[in-house]
Amino acid sequence: MSKKSIRDIDVTGKRVLVRGDFNVPQDPRTGEITDDSRIRASIPTIKYLLERRARVILCSHLGRPRGVKKVELSLKPVSQRLAQILEQPVKMCNDCVGTEVEQRAAELKEGEILFLENL
Repeated sequence: MSKKSIRDIDVTGKRVLVRGDFNVPQDPRTGEITDDSRIRASIPTIKYLLERRARVILCSHLGRPRGVKKVELSLKPVSQRLAQILEQPVKMCNDCVGTEVEQRAAELKEGEILFLENL
């Protein structure tokens, strides 16, 4: 049995959840990303989905010690850097589960990106 890739699936108009490795190093004082290579590694997949008018929902894990949200571990800087690289808006959701996430994902239009907060 051969392994399927994203290219084997018709994603046009569909919501596609992408679990990425966006655990990027950041300056502990400023939160500035010091190496965006993991973000850049995801670009071909994201562009492929966008070109096919998918509704892209991104998620990752940066850290949430003992389930507590910490501002310094937010994925917001990652979503902002991704928006710069792609030269298009990336919507940010303040959580990764719940009513807000469900509503924002349902409202997503073809070719748009929603980045969920830390898993």
